[in-house]
Amino acid sequence: MCDYSLHHVATRPAQIEDKLVTTKFRNSITRGFAAVGEPHVAVCLLPGTEIAFDENVECEPSFGIGILPNKKIEQRLARFRQINMDNAVAHHDALEFPDGQVVLLTRLCVGQRATVLQLPVSARPEVRENRATREVCEPSLSS
Repeated sequence: MCDYSLHHVATRPAQIEDKLVTTKFRNSITRGFAAVGEPHVAVCLLPGTEIAFDENVECEPSFGIGILPNKKIEQRLARFRQINMDNAVAHHDALEFPDGQVVLLTRLCVGQRATVLQLPVSARPEVRENRATREVCEPSLSS
């Protein structure tokens, strides 16, 4: 899903092995993920999507934006989730890291690269088994 603040940006759903980059989108007050090579299209992640960053994640500090140095999160793996769902005008898109930290996507520093590792089970295409049945033909007793 994409945050409410990305409604005026072209979007597409994430796919396994997508190469992403954190981006500040035109016509938007927020940041999110774009596919490498598609800077104007937001890539929407479903809750539970797992991603791996190329480097340790870096984000803006919660307070004192522009005054304090960026916060370095000593993590490279994250799971997408949504928070603040009871507040319609708050940002919802966030990443949860293995150590329990939760960071809003809009706080991520621009230019960080990541890869989609896994989609949630509900987003995977169904695997259809080949259920071809063999008919057993017995010779007829009446020839």
